[in-house]
Amino acid sequence: MRIRSVVHEALASARSAPVPSALTVLVVSAMVLTVLLTTGRTVGAEQRVLSSIDSVGSRAIVVRADPDAGVTTAVLERLQGVDGIQWAGAFSGAVDAKNQQISEGTRVPTRSVYSLQLDQLGIPERKGAGELAFASVAALEQLGLVDGAGAISVSDGRSVGVGGQLVTPEYLEEFEPLVLIPQAITENSEPIAVLVLVAATPELVPTIADFALSILAPHDASKVTLQTSDSLAQVKALVQDQLSSFSRSLMLVLLGVTALLVTVILFGLVMMRRKDFGRRRALGASRRLIVELLLVQTAILAGIGSLTGVIAATVTLIVTGDPVSDVGFAAALCLLASVTTVFAALAPAVIASRREPIRELRVP
Repeated sequence: MRIRSVVHEALASARSAPVPSALTVLVVSAMVLTVLLTTGRTVGAEQRVLSSIDSVGSRAIVVRADPDAGVTTAVLERLQGVDGIQWAGAFSGAVDAKNQQISEGTRVPTRSVYSLQLDQLGIPERKGAGELAFASVAALEQLGLVDGAGAISVSDGRSVGVGGQLVTPEYLEEFEPLVLIPQAITENSEPIAVLVLVAATPELVPTIADFALSILAPHDASKVTLQTSDSLAQVKALVQDQLSSFSRSLMLVLLGVTALLVTVILFGLVMMRRKDFGRRRALGASRRLIVELLLVQTAILAGIGSLTGVIAATVTLIVTGDPVSDVGFAAALCLLASVTTVFAALAPAVIASRREPIRELRVP
């Protein structure tokens, strides 16, 4: 009940002083608007840049081994259960294949694939005898099998039916046109020519790459090459650090200026309404009540100003086509602006609570 009375009195006090109230709302909304149009825009741009750097392709690790290097599918068993690996797959060396119905058809490289996560390539889990090949859109066009059905003749003498179209993820685009023949991972290890790993985050790329090299167990390490994009992980960390540092500095400056302006406005309000505060004290209001009244009034005005600034900034960013910061950043900014404004109002509120009724109500 007391809280409701204080809020009601704070609203009435804000309405009775329209100029200081409007100035407080204007200062807070201008600060929030400025932050969102500068730091907020930077945060939105940062999120776009980092999302592009953090793409799946930038987290790929490709290990290539010569036929006599001695790298086999046994490496996949050693990689099972390792944290930080989003996808793992092994591929045989490429052999040519063509449409079985076209004697002089275009030859497309075909590989056997070994993986426990073939569903990420759009290859369904299959049980039963016989091999089936799955091809990308580009491969199907070159084979003349645009409907995704038919059969291919492989240069090693096999005839393999085409089971459908596969999805080529970013980390396998360099192998296009892509035709894959899924193979079961058995106890009899098969030689592989390519091992592809995808790290969960760019920061894990160097660690997983080193670990992968340590468990390959090749006969000749000189015949194994490793390709990573760990430089992108370093770029991500650098970009994130620089953009975040700039954003923090600018926000601190704007919050400091806002706190100073709110303090000046409320000091002016206290001086303008010193007799009103003296009258309240004479009528029995405690110093604590005066402080609470001013702080609640300031919090309400700061909330209105923050919401106004967010709406104005969001509309401006949408109209101009600039990146809009996420809801979490805007909500945190509103909270920070309101808390800063309330703290800035603390000193004027204490001064108002210490006005002596006899001095303020004295008639010359």
